[in-house]
Formats: sequence, structure tokens, C-alpha cells
Amino acid sequence: MTPEKTKISVILPVYNGEKYLKIAIDSILGQTFKDFELLILDDGSTDESKKIIASYDDSRIRFIDNQKNMGLIFTLNRGLTEAKGEYVARMDQDDISLPNRFQKQYFFLENNQNVNLMGVWETGKA
Repeated sequence: MTPEKTKISVILPVYNGEKYLKIAIDSILGQTFKDFELLILDDGSTDESKKIIASYDDSRIRFIDNQKNMGLIFTLNRGLTEAKGEYVARMDQDDISLPNRFQKQYFFLENNQNVNLMGVWETGKA
């Protein structure tokens, strides 16, 4: 029997992102929707990014190390190759996701089967 597929794979490419990386990761791990994997792809960072990533002990995180800088497009394509989720979400190293981002996106996609791609912009203001 094959285990059920993860619902969302989050692709988070990182290159020298230490300034905002912890906030970005925390905003993903704090999602109300819990069925996701977080692929953090370090693209040859020379700052403290790898140390920040290594400080997390969460089974939903998969760390992928390019070991040298290969560029954003290579890194995103590697993330797509590694992703196991039914849907793929994109995250930048300096983004902050509101806690209900995945819950809203997943519900929308599940209820709108004719939609193949979506983008969002939310300011957090009521």
C-alpha cells in the first residue's frame, strides 16, 4: 500500500538569506493547514543561512544543498523535481505567509478544479 501523498510541497530557495530566513520559515511552519512538506534549497550560501536551516527539527522540512551557487532557475527546477506534493507552493526567503495561507489556497484549488495556477497578494490588513 502506497502512503497518501502530501497535499502541498513548499519550495523555498535560499541564497544568503540570513536576514529574513527565520521569519520566513517560521511563517510556513506556523500554518493552520499542516499537510505539507517544506523543501528548503540552499543555493551555495556563504552567510549563516545553512546554520539557521539546521537549527530546525521539524519532520516536514527537507533540506537540499546545492553546495555551490547554481542560480534561481536551476534551484527552482530542482525543487520541482524533489517535490512530492499534490500542489506546489512557492516561497521566497524574505516572504512572510499569513497563518491561513495554505488553508485558503488548498480549499480554493480543491473547489475550483478548472484552476491550474494561482497567485496571491495579501497584506494582512482586515
